Amino acid sequence: MSIKKKLLEFGIEPKKSLGQNFLINDHVIDKIIMVAKNSKLDHMVEIGPGVGALTDSLALMKKDFLLLELDSRLAEIWRNKGLEVKEGDALKFDWESLIEPTLLVSNLPYQISSSLVIERSVKEDPVQEMVLMFQKEVAQRIMSEHSASNYGLLSVVAQSFWEIKKLVDAGPGSFFPPPKIDSRVLTFIKKETPIKDKERFLKFCKACFKFRRKKLINNIKKEMNIESEILLSYYKQQGYSEGLRAQELSVEDMQSLYFHIGGE
Repeated sequence: MSIKKKLLEFGIEPKKSLGQNFLINDHVIDKIIMVAKNSKLDHMVEIGPGVGALTDSLALMKKDFLLLELDSRLAEIWRNKGLEVKEGDALKFDWESLIEPTLLVSNLPYQISSSLVIERSVKEDPVQEMVLMFQKEVAQRIMSEHSASNYGLLSVVAQSFWEIKKLVDAGPGSFFPPPKIDSRVLTFIKKETPIKDKERFLKFCKACFKFRRKKLINNIKKEMNIESEILLSYYKQQGYSEGLRAQELSVEDMQSLYFHIGGE
């Protein structure tokens, strides 16, 4: 069924305020569905099912399936189709309530994408795998390597807690209505990490990248209340210059510095 017929059936129009650009590209849809199908996890959440480009296929899988939908019109439609729906903002959902290891799938509203990745990275909840659509620039930032202009807080936090791979690109024509930007789907698998206090690690990363043009040592001293001598001795040990900026350190180097200043 075409997207226009589906919207007519549902009796709705896309809401720009909710970032509703409905996925219509069969190739992209099939790629996402295949990843979900191959996942060994039995519990699955979809954010923003829309008119069901992914939902209809996901619902056929033998998984415990939950929808998170902010649009009350769509939430009621899916509820009437017999699916479990929680209505509201995905950033305010109680993710810890899921209990079992969970796969998260979404053609994300782009305004929440960065916040969602950071929260699922540092919060102790059951989300173990994710297949997410991003604005292409955000996806590139997530996978960026150190010294690149787009490397920063999002890159370090995401790569510290997930194995991340590119799945497929999606141009504006892959959606209705078409956005003005390109998109990319990434897959995430939670990985083992020595970082125990994830919230403190996030605070550390925020401090490091708060003022990108300032010396890293000055950012950490002020925001983390660390004495210069502790940092300078580590710099000397690692062969770093005093003028080092956060974006010059790899994800692994950032973690090593975090542990050196007492992070857990």
